[in-house]
Amino acid sequence: MSATAPTPPAALRSHWLVCAAMLLMLIVYNVVCHIWGAELQISVSEERRVLLRSVLYGVAIVLFPLTNLTKHVLLRLNQTMPGPRTAAQRYFTTITVSQALIEWVGLFGPIMIVLGDGFNTLYIFSTMHALGIFLHRPKMAEYHSIVAALPARNGRGE
Repeated sequence: MSATAPTPPAALRSHWLVCAAMLLMLIVYNVVCHIWGAELQISVSEERRVLLRSVLYGVAIVLFPLTNLTKHVLLRLNQTMPGPRTAAQRYFTTITVSQALIEWVGLFGPIMIVLGDGFNTLYIFSTMHALGIFLHRPKMAEYHSIVAALPARNGRGE
């Protein structure tokens, strides 16, 4: 590596900041719901809440494999698409998109609190969101696969 190229941990610092921001937002959601949850609640019938909660659980469950598939596709595009962007910039986009998709799961808890549901639902969605942040965190192996693929691709004249 040259003296101007960032070391891998420094190259992924902004990627980790995205994950930290998502975790901070999750904490803020929980604090806001605990402090002002009662004032924010609106009256929705139990049947509608149960239906909406079930739909949101289904959406959350579908978002996990969808996010995994999206991340996989973006990683392959990062390795194969031409362009001037560096490996770190390409991987940053992948991490940001993955974390943004999983962020929706974290939003479902506060939505259900506003609709009058209990803290149990908030905790379930918060736990799922924290799991998603962990699963889609920056990984050095993914970053290195992009770094390795870019020079090989440029060496073929593409």
